[in-house]
Amino acid sequence: MAKRISEKEKITMISCFKDGKTVDELIEIFNCSRLTIVRNLKKHLGEEKYKKMISISKKSNLKTKSYELKNPLNDSKEFSKENSNNPKLGNNSNELSSISQFTEITPLDYDIENSIQKDLSSVPISDVDLPNTVYMIVDKKIELEIKYLRDYPDWQFLSKEELDRKTIEIFFDIKLAKRFCNKDQKVIKVPNPDVFKIVAPLLLNKGISRIVTADKLISL
Repeated sequence: MAKRISEKEKITMISCFKDGKTVDELIEIFNCSRLTIVRNLKKHLGEEKYKKMISISKKSNLKTKSYELKNPLNDSKEFSKENSNNPKLGNNSNELSSISQFTEITPLDYDIENSIQKDLSSVPISDVDLPNTVYMIVDKKIELEIKYLRDYPDWQFLSKEELDRKTIEIFFDIKLAKRFCNKDQKVIKVPNPDVFKIVAPLLLNKGISRIVTADKLISL
């Protein structure tokens, strides 16, 4: 089950990100999934500002790595200078200095957003422990709201074949479900999530092969 992030934690998370913390660091601090971190950052900062800050963070990290790459060269020079007169070392210190030379490689300035990469494989429903109660969005006739996987921005990295799959979405929080529900729809409570395992063959017959949750893609 996805960890729920409190409003106080969300504020702290945004503050840490603005102060230069990476998504990986935030995952360790708040003990939640990458998808949860990225979704909350994008929600509060906006897609454009989030990508801009990610880009700035990467450039800063590249500069740090470039500096660290130079440091071993400086350290070897200091070592050679301090030990040049050491009789035990003799000419070996000069040889060490020569061997320790490093060549700096100019960092590639590619805007690759590695922070939002996810596991490409879905999780079989038999391996998923759902909470005791989940929620779904249906229309007024209690018909399932069926979407294609391509309708979910967080899963756009998948192949075209995967994006063409039909899905249904379940929510662990009724407030979140209502947030995505429009006036022609309503939220229903599913008190026994095992029903999805039971009706999996029926859903597959309708062409529905995936269930989308806040942080998982479940295969039927």
